[in-house]
Amino acid sequence: MNATIFRARRDEVAWEARRLRAVRALRSGESLSKIAAEIGVSRQAVWKWRQAYRRQGPEGLNRRLRPGRPAKLSLTQREQLPRLLAQGAEAYGFGTPVWTTQRVAALLRDRFGVRYHADHVGRLLHACGLSWQKATGRALERDETAIRRWKSRTWPSLKKKPKRAGP
Repeated sequence: MNATIFRARRDEVAWEARRLRAVRALRSGESLSKIAAEIGVSRQAVWKWRQAYRRQGPEGLNRRLRPGRPAKLSLTQREQLPRLLAQGAEAYGFGTPVWTTQRVAALLRDRFGVRYHADHVGRLLHACGLSWQKATGRALERDETAIRRWKSRTWPSLKKKPKRAGP
């Protein structure tokens, strides 16, 4: 998801303008369905806006504060995150180029002074249009002979054995 889409979804001023445009269209006689299709919302949303306008006038269409805790990162900081991650983890002192949620959390702490739990970092990355990726190959250092030997000699002695049937 690019930053402009991310911004449009959260732009309360633009939503307020949409509501006002919808009410103007209703007052000029357009149908709920037509207005909803033009604006890109449901008929029910347009109906609610009409009801709010009837009860409270233009103030009924004003934006409201979002419920819940405010975001720790500003919109500008969230927009910077994909660019920072594109530089690779090695650019920030990590030993490999792989980003983990723990490493991203450390980057957010060091760069922006914001602490996030690793689980929430995954949700934050998803909201920015990023996702975690699973490695596709095997390690170059992998020793197939040693693995076969361990499976045939060591593993059988470590496996649980069924208990003997008692009296």
